[in-house]
Amino acid sequence: MTTQSVTFSDDQASAFDAVADMLRGCGVNLDDALLTPPQSGGSGVMAVIGKAGSGKTLLLAELNHALENAGVDVVSGDYESRKRRDRRSLAILAPTNKAASVLRLRGVPATTIHRILYTPVYDPEYERIAEWLSGHGDRPEVEGISDVALDRAKAFYAGNKSIPGAMAAAGLRGSDFITGWKRREDPLDIGFVDESSMLDDKQFEDLKEIFPTLFLFGDPAQLAPVKQSGSMVFDALPAPRKLELSRVHRQDADNPILDLAHALGDPTLEFHDFERMIEDTAKRDDRVVWGQRVEVDLMARSPVLVWRNATRIRLINAFRSVHGAPEDALLEGEPLICDGIELPMKHRKKRLDLEARGLIRGAQVIYLGPGRKPGFSRLHVMGAEDPQVSAASIVKIEKPDEEEPFIPFAARMGATFLHGAAVTIHKAQGSQWDTVQVFAPDLFIAARMGRMEAGQALWKRLAYVAITRAQNRLIWVVRNRLSKPTHGLRIDDLRATPAAPLTLESEEI
Repeated sequence: MTTQSVTFSDDQASAFDAVADMLRGCGVNLDDALLTPPQSGGSGVMAVIGKAGSGKTLLLAELNHALENAGVDVVSGDYESRKRRDRRSLAILAPTNKAASVLRLRGVPATTIHRILYTPVYDPEYERIAEWLSGHGDRPEVEGISDVALDRAKAFYAGNKSIPGAMAAAGLRGSDFITGWKRREDPLDIGFVDESSMLDDKQFEDLKEIFPTLFLFGDPAQLAPVKQSGSMVFDALPAPRKLELSRVHRQDADNPILDLAHALGDPTLEFHDFERMIEDTAKRDDRVVWGQRVEVDLMARSPVLVWRNATRIRLINAFRSVHGAPEDALLEGEPLICDGIELPMKHRKKRLDLEARGLIRGAQVIYLGPGRKPGFSRLHVMGAEDPQVSAASIVKIEKPDEEEPFIPFAARMGATFLHGAAVTIHKAQGSQWDTVQVFAPDLFIAARMGRMEAGQALWKRLAYVAITRAQNRLIWVVRNRLSKPTHGLRIDDLRATPAAPLTLESEEI
């Protein structure tokens, strides 16, 4: 193994070599950059698994660089060159916008699983910019786009492999250069899937149909998808096709959050022992906080993580109450979670428009204000490459002890949203935030119930997933209290680009 510029641990090096061997079997030789046409049937599936901090993302990034250096084209969800169709290709996927954005910040051109199913149709004039940025064309001359703007686009793309992001840096909006979306008809080549512990069986089967050679990167200690009986799609793979990373690299930097996460692997650890461990850690390291209340200021950007829906609904209503939010309207800056799309089949194109812009189930969104038509909302999709959209919306505010949610306003059909000031730990998988608040009383109840999942106490799996959502700071909230806000809700930090209207808004629905 000689193609990397980083120093791998033994288990990472072994995993890299195993992946390289499988790629060589399907006609991609990383050692001498020899590429042969794709073979029918491909090479099947291989998984690289390991707990948080074991170096899965680093390995994925280095494999991506090695494949690019070997001449393999990377297919992103935002643009696919016409010149790529007869070449070897790689697509890097994640289940959520937030998970994909974490990879993009590392220079890995990731997109969502859903987004790769649809191909954007570019205006031919601006397609020349996309071809140039992706290395398949000469520097273009486009009317209305200055050399300075093109330089800004090139500089952006050098650090973040996003065509829409680079176009935005040049002063363009998605509606300027993307004229529509079409369903991908042909299978792809090689697929990398991050956060693969979130995949259910149907998604896995769909991916195997699209990618004849598929690599899964996942954490076996996370929560299995709902209705999966505690199992993950890579569990059934044979041993040679399941590579495990055991060394925890990020602990080399003395990360107290990862120390706590890995302590949960001790089968003798009880809940009260774990809480004492958190309290002791908080006394010596400010990256862990023993919280006496939920900090309401954080909830607008980083939801409180809970186990029970009843807790989630109470915290959401408390958040709205302390901000003085009226029952019949949303305040600008309120967080939302996309709960799906409610459109009949005859509006399939409108559904594609919404989903392709990041409005898929579980997407985190900030409400920016009403749209131009009744029932429409201006929205900022967190982690999306072209984040600001205007779309028909159905907003549901759930109330404690009431079966039916209150709907402050709604279009007749469109994207549906729940409030996002608090979310369940299950729905938080695949996302990370700088600071995370975990509502510990819920996990205490899970521990008291004694529930198990895949042979481990459920509270331990919940705690592991919850605390590993924190990138830099963990707040372990031990009391059912809510602080007062120190400032009102804000959206000024999200106004970098104007909201791009979808074709949906210009039509009657």
